Amino acid sequence: MTQNALPADMPGLIVDEAVRAALKEDFGRSGDITTLATIPPDASATASLATRQDGTLAGLDCVTATFAALDPDIRVRKDAADGARLSAGDRIAEISGPARAVLTGERVALNFLGHLSGIATATALFADTIAGTGAKICCTRKTTPGLRAFEKYAVRCGGGSNHRFGLDDAILIKDNHIAVAGGVGPAIARARAYAGHLVAVEVEVDTLDQLREALEAGPDVVLLDNMAPATLREAVSLVAGRCRTEASGGITLETVRAVAETGVDFISTGWITHSAPVLDLGLDIQIG
Repeated sequence: MTQNALPADMPGLIVDEAVRAALKEDFGRSGDITTLATIPPDASATASLATRQDGTLAGLDCVTATFAALDPDIRVRKDAADGARLSAGDRIAEISGPARAVLTGERVALNFLGHLSGIATATALFADTIAGTGAKICCTRKTTPGLRAFEKYAVRCGGGSNHRFGLDDAILIKDNHIAVAGGVGPAIARARAYAGHLVAVEVEVDTLDQLREALEAGPDVVLLDNMAPATLREAVSLVAGRCRTEASGGITLETVRAVAETGVDFISTGWITHSAPVLDLGLDIQIG
């Protein structure tokens, strides 16, 4: 088990709110009737939380918050931390205490941890593939409604970087904005007049001609959309350090290295959040 540099923790209030909503959804109108029917109220249990496949860990705070919400007597002993590179069979944590709470919280805890660890794992695959190029992997706003902060946190656990969190924290002028605004130059000019001094302005361009027009208007970042590696190299050369460059559009594990080697600063992909497979994890009661 190896450890990445840890990202900042998720704010506890956000974690608690999401966990409680998930538990409420799972409880329905009657609670965990299977556990209530079969497990005595004074029974205790110890369970081992482990990974069944290689991956990168993210979301462990959601596990501790789940069991804390169910019973304050539950103890979670962590054997790993978010950002850890796991091998199949590695134990992540031991959960012990009132058996009803252990059993009732299992699925919510695993849902959060498996989903977020899947995103961290997918991000790490991309980040490892472009290691040494100087480019960074970024996520997008293609996230699960209500879980954006969690999924972007998981990207950081996997060694990636975050793009904007929402429509309010950066200006990203895309093709439809350009069409309505009347061109790349006018769109950037309006954005510059509107934005505060701390707000970055990024513009999406599809061609080198659009890029030349954008550079005259002085954006902070240019998003080079759906360009082949040869065109990306020419684009980076045209920019010549005047602003940062981001490549996007159809990025896959098979193509990301070639994109990174063109010299772009960032590579954004929605796949790491909207299509990353869940990491297979298990919570098993220890017998005897």
